[in-house]
Amino acid sequence: MIAARGIPRHLETLGAWVLAVVWIAPLVYCVWTAFHPPEFASRFALTAPLTLDNFRKAWDSAPFAQYFFNTFALVSLVLAGQLVLVTLAAYAFARFEFAGRDVAFALVLVQLMIMPDVLLVENYVTMAKLGLVDTVLAMALPYMASAFGIFLLRQTFKSMPKELDDAARVEGAGGLTILWRVYVPLARPTYIAFALVSVSYHWNNFLWPLIVTNSVGTRPITVGLRVFAAIEQGVDWSTITAATLMSCGPLLVAFLLFQRQFIQSFMRAGIR
Repeated sequence: MIAARGIPRHLETLGAWVLAVVWIAPLVYCVWTAFHPPEFASRFALTAPLTLDNFRKAWDSAPFAQYFFNTFALVSLVLAGQLVLVTLAAYAFARFEFAGRDVAFALVLVQLMIMPDVLLVENYVTMAKLGLVDTVLAMALPYMASAFGIFLLRQTFKSMPKELDDAARVEGAGGLTILWRVYVPLARPTYIAFALVSVSYHWNNFLWPLIVTNSVGTRPITVGLRVFAAIEQGVDWSTITAATLMSCGPLLVAFLLFQRQFIQSFMRAGIR
């Protein structure tokens, strides 16, 4: 059988399997090494004993409790700010007519093409002037507004029939009431998808937290893991992979729980 692009179907299937194996191989190695003694880190033996000592050693070797607390605080603060700002902006772009609306939305889309790394110096200077260096707020503040979130929610809001607005206004509801009682509940899958994207990005963000934090009290899990795995600390792959699994475990669980909403949301977010 020939695929639509002229490539045999069996070659497409083979290519998909190869990519899947290449993608999952590091994760398999990480899981194997983390749950087995160090002497089995470089060799696979079905009779190798399982152990949790690597996780205990990793937890005791660095202040991971503080790192996790800082990371939870960071992603929660960023997500809370983003949800408020992107909801209001998306609602305005989707349902209100005002001068310069299309130009303003085009400027929002332009932000999607600007890499955050370009603004590192300016963001640091701004945080220094505000006296926020080495704080969780400094890590979160530059990301409070999300052009991607505005675009995604705008597309979702525009797909909702305007008759819902008319029915709500007949009942005496105002703009914010309609937004809260009508649009937000109907856009729940989109919110879940955006929350997963936002949390995963800021959970894994490394460069900006590395620059703006100086102490353990504010250091997130990515920076803490890098310090923990520094070469001067010695290379113990079993402990390092155990720490890596601890750091990415919450994201894997969240994606497995909400993967259906995540995929459906992006399938429905067409350009209108």
